[in-house]
Amino acid sequence: MTQPIKIDIVSDVVCPWCAIGYGNLAKALEQLKDQLSADIQWHPFQLNPHMPAEGQEINEHLGEKYGLNEAQLAENKQRIVDMGKLAGVDFKFEQRSRIFNTLKCHILLHWAGEKGKQTELKLALFAAYFTRGENLNSDEVLVAAVKEAGLDTLEAQIVLKDEQYKKVVLEEESKYKHMGIQSVPAFIINDQYLISGGQPADAFVQALSDIASR
Repeated sequence: MTQPIKIDIVSDVVCPWCAIGYGNLAKALEQLKDQLSADIQWHPFQLNPHMPAEGQEINEHLGEKYGLNEAQLAENKQRIVDMGKLAGVDFKFEQRSRIFNTLKCHILLHWAGEKGKQTELKLALFAAYFTRGENLNSDEVLVAAVKEAGLDTLEAQIVLKDEQYKKVVLEEESKYKHMGIQSVPAFIINDQYLISGGQPADAFVQALSDIASR
């Protein structure tokens, strides 16, 4: 009989290390499938809450935010591509030229959680952005991801205009920031233990095994 384990993931859809971290977590859980049964819930974190609707050119944004020059940007991108391959994430920077605000994504993810399809939608949004370079602020793109996740597209369009969903998401984001989450991904295990960053699969295996044995 497998032991249940609760995993809350605080992340953003435009965060490459969130995609890498989840990919490696999934690999770890596959290795531990005879021991652990994971209940995964996703929670909102906007890396760029004040980003305008049209987004910003990604190199310009990273240069302004982190002070990276062209050589550092190229090195950073290659590291993400390499780490993505290990985690099973297909990063195509040649497709992705802009970074976007993700509030709409988080609204739909909250709704998807009510439908039991949160991870399916998260993975569809990761693919839309990181592999196909699509605009995550576009309702058309978001509804296509909803369809890919097996959710109702007409209901999704209603949810996107629902101010109550927006309020709930912003309150939840604020809650995790007040808990001390200032960077993502953050993996909270059984409401007690924090694993930060896009850790390799072996690190997740070790951490989850240790936590389960306590």
